[in-house]
Parts: sequence; C-alpha cells; structure tokens
Amino acid sequence: MARLGLAAVWFVSGAIKASDLNQTYIAVHAYDVLPNGVVSVVASVVPFLELALGLFLVLGIGTRLVALLSAVVLLAFIAAIAQAWARGLAIDCGCFGGGGQVAPGQTDYLQEIARDVGFLVLAGWLVVRPRSLLSMDGWLFGGGRAVAGEE
Repeated sequence: MARLGLAAVWFVSGAIKASDLNQTYIAVHAYDVLPNGVVSVVASVVPFLELALGLFLVLGIGTRLVALLSAVVLLAFIAAIAQAWARGLAIDCGCFGGGGQVAPGQTDYLQEIARDVGFLVLAGWLVVRPRSLLSMDGWLFGGGRAVAGEE
C-alpha cells in the first residue's frame, strides 16, 4: 500500500504540473532561490521526474532505489518550503499545481511540510521493505512471492 500510495502522489503531482508547464515555472520561480536559467530546467524536469517515479513505483521496479530518490526529492521540497517560510515569502508551494505569489495570510507552510513528511515516511518504509507480492521486484528477486518480512 505504501508503494501504491506514494506512486499515486507522484502521478497526480506530476500530471498536474506537466499539464501546465508555464504555471510550474511560476511556482518554481516564486521560491526565489534558483537563477532564471535553472528555474526553466527545474520546472521542465520535475513534472516528468515525478511521473517516472510514480511509474516505477506502480510497477515495483527498483523500489528501494526509487524510494531513496523519492526521499531526496521530498527533502528538497521540504527544504524549499521551509526556506520560503523562514524568508517570509508569501507563496503557494505549487506542489499539486498552481503556485506562485499569494496574499500573506494564505500560506500553509506547516501543513505543506507535514504532508511532505508523511510522504517521506512512506518513502522510508519502502527503503526498508521494498518488495511485495505485487511488484516486479518481488517477482524477480523474491521467487514470485514477497521476501520474508518484506511484505
């Protein structure tokens, strides 16, 4: 369930961002930490990285590695939100579409960080227990069944 839950998060987030790359650019730019040329690259790559992470997790291919990469991405998102909060920026995180400047009272930094920490817990679980019956990893490395203690 952790694998499919995290996959769903990546699919939804990536699909929304990929459907409006201009808005994704606005969201990334609003954090005000990257040079303009890098903002374009990040805004173009992140949605498709998220979709790829979701696909690998649904299929259960390289689950431990994908979970580690997911954790790195989530930590970067948490750091970005935290620095925006610490600097007093009034932005929407753009985590699930949208993003950019908002009125000062409309920020939800604590909730956004808490949500991403929850997703980080799912990724951590998958690092420890990556294989299950309904995954390619389980079939390839578990003899068609989950490895004992990794279900």
